Amino acid sequence: MPEVIFNGAEGRIEGRYHHSKDHSAPIALLLHPHPQHGGTMNNKVVYALYQSFVKRGFSTLRFNFRGVGRSQGQFDNGPGELSDAATALDWAQTYNPNAQTCWIAGFSFGAWVAMQLMMRRPEISGFISIAPPASIHDFSFLAPCPASGMILHGDKDDMVPQSSVDKLTQKLQKQKNIEIDYRTIKGCDHFFQNHLKEMNSHVESYLDTHLNLES
Repeated sequence: MPEVIFNGAEGRIEGRYHHSKDHSAPIALLLHPHPQHGGTMNNKVVYALYQSFVKRGFSTLRFNFRGVGRSQGQFDNGPGELSDAATALDWAQTYNPNAQTCWIAGFSFGAWVAMQLMMRRPEISGFISIAPPASIHDFSFLAPCPASGMILHGDKDDMVPQSSVDKLTQKLQKQKNIEIDYRTIKGCDHFFQNHLKEMNSHVESYLDTHLNLES
């Protein structure tokens, strides 16, 4: 997984990128949790997501938001990080001009930013949202939600109560032509301590089913 550096609005952005041998392979972009609470592109949940997409032939990119690792700039509480994500997708698309589709996945804060990017980029055709912080950030911009996807949450999450994610999911599931596969993991906290394998199993089964349907 070679290191990559590309230019964002605040300077250098650091990432890790896997380029598929298939010139028409889809793109996957992965967004990490909150920068001010230790979130980086090397977070174990983000890394597991990265590997799941790589194994399925995606050209896959994860990166550090501004002010994290070797990425320049300062935390911007959302707008700047959304700009970083858009820049990262632009970069991936320049190396994959024949990609027909793009998936996006994010964990916690990264899930919130990912869903905002999806509203702005119609080429994003699927998403995986891990522990979306529905009790902390406003998700009302998903009106309507432009793509189907999976939401995965732990039922013992003490940072983002499951009830808030239940409400978000119910709202999205009522929208026409959108399918939300909502799964919860019993006994799992916000950080998926001791539940990473179970999380990965859910993600991979969802991807396998959805990618088979697409093909």
